[in-house]
Amino acid sequence: LHKRMGEAVARVARKVNETVENKTDSLDLANCKLMAFPVGIYKAMRSVTEGIHRISLANNELKTITSRFVTTFSQLRELNLAGNYLHRLPEELTSLRHLRAIDLSRNRFRRFPEPLATVPALETIDLEENEIAEVPTDKLASMALLRSLNLRANPVGPEVRLLVRPLVPFELLLSPEEPTPKA
Repeated sequence: LHKRMGEAVARVARKVNETVENKTDSLDLANCKLMAFPVGIYKAMRSVTEGIHRISLANNELKTITSRFVTTFSQLRELNLAGNYLHRLPEELTSLRHLRAIDLSRNRFRRFPEPLATVPALETIDLEENEIAEVPTDKLASMALLRSLNLRANPVGPEVRLLVRPLVPFELLLSPEEPTPKA
C-alpha cells in the first residue's frame, strides 16, 4: 500500500514539475487517486498559477474543492472534476471570471451546484450521471453565455423538461423519458 501511495505522490509531483518547468497552461492530475488537492502544490506552483488555464482532476476521490483552490487558480478557463465524490462547490467559484467549461459528470450532486449560476463566462456545464432532481431554472435563464447544460442520467423533475427554447438560450441535454409502466 505504501509503495502504491509513494508512486501516486511521485506521479503528482512529476506532473506538477512538468507544468512548472514547461510553463504550460494545463495541469493534469486525472487518475491520481487524490482524496484532496495536495496543499504542497500551491507552493510548488506559486510562480505559474496565474498562467494555468486548464486543470483536470478527473477520476480521483475528491470529496470537496476548497475555496483556496478556486482563489489560487483564478485564471482557469476549463475545470474537469468528472468522476469524483463531489456534492457541493465553494461559493468562491464566482471569482472564476474566465471559467468557460466545467465537467462535473459522475459525481454526487443532488441539486444543481448554485455557485455555477454566478460564474459570468460559463458556456458549458456537464452534470451527467449525478443525482440531480432540482434545477434552479430562473437562475439558469439568467446565465447569459451558457451554451450547453448536460443533465443526462439525472432524476430531474418534469419541470426541467419544459425548459425549451426560447425560454433558455442554451442546449439542454436530458436522458429520454422513461416510459410509464402499464399496470
